[in-house]
Amino acid sequence: MIENKTDAGVMIRLIHQAMLRHGVDVDEVFRRCGITEEYLAQEQLRTPHEAQVFFWEVLEDVSQDPDIGLHLGEYLPVFKGQVLEYLFLSSPNFGEGIRRGIAYQRLLSDAADIRLDIEGDMACITLNVATLAVRQIRHFSECFTLGLLKFFRFVTEGAFQPYRIDFEHKAPKSSTEHERLFGAEVRFDQPLTQLWFKAELLNLPSAHAEPELLKLHEQLASQQLARLELQDVVSQVRRVIAELLESGEVSLEVVAQRLDLKPRTLRTRLSEANTNFNQVLAEFRCHLAKKLLSQTDESIDEIVYLTGFSEPSTFYRAFRRWVGMTPVEYRRQKQNQS
Repeated sequence: MIENKTDAGVMIRLIHQAMLRHGVDVDEVFRRCGITEEYLAQEQLRTPHEAQVFFWEVLEDVSQDPDIGLHLGEYLPVFKGQVLEYLFLSSPNFGEGIRRGIAYQRLLSDAADIRLDIEGDMACITLNVATLAVRQIRHFSECFTLGLLKFFRFVTEGAFQPYRIDFEHKAPKSSTEHERLFGAEVRFDQPLTQLWFKAELLNLPSAHAEPELLKLHEQLASQQLARLELQDVVSQVRRVIAELLESGEVSLEVVAQRLDLKPRTLRTRLSEANTNFNQVLAEFRCHLAKKLLSQTDESIDEIVYLTGFSEPSTFYRAFRRWVGMTPVEYRRQKQNQS
């Protein structure tokens, strides 16, 4: 069970490009959200899904645009360079591409629960791509749906055409912009967010279909999915460490018990994720210590306690090993930078 849902880093990178194209004050948005260029450049970045709520609220406030999701969707680059794109292109037809995309949708978001249905001569994709809290922010749904339309047109070389778009959120004061950008009827206050199109489009052949490449792309997608499942274990260990840290009773055995695993099993799974318990614990303590030193006025003694150390001297030695300076020097450096 995935407790902390995340989105693939490509989603925020595409939004970043759209903000730049649309002239949004990116620096101010990132400053308010605590996002840095280094964070955005992480190779296997996954962002907290629920942070979408705050992110879009900040975007609307900074841009002063009540339709910011819709307008960023207009400037959104086409989703490219990911294994999901390769699966679509190497599949024999558009319908097979959709089915494979659905099979590996977690590569895009842990919150995604997309399905394809066919009703007579119409096909419908139900876009459960967000939790309820995120779906209530209409900007996300509108931007994502526009991005999906651009992608479908790209992989079908312009042949894809929506018949109707249904949104769960309430209707805006005017839907003129929606109809212009979506190029189809748009309905609001619907039970589900859905993209309707003629079922015959599912049979559109792919100009790039290649059985051998498709096999390789499916292997790659499976490997990436397995890597995410291993990272789930690391995330669960971090969560339990956070709960236990102040008690000082943080050990592999205790964490394994909380996760209903044998210590040997937990050790093996962490090894498969290219880490170990001591490394996860040290990284968590280091991140927490740096956050407390740079963003709060907590005393060093209190930070020692909050990070689970029994003695200040032990904390000082560990922090110097992690960061290359003492906690006091680190705090002073961050204050000067601010």
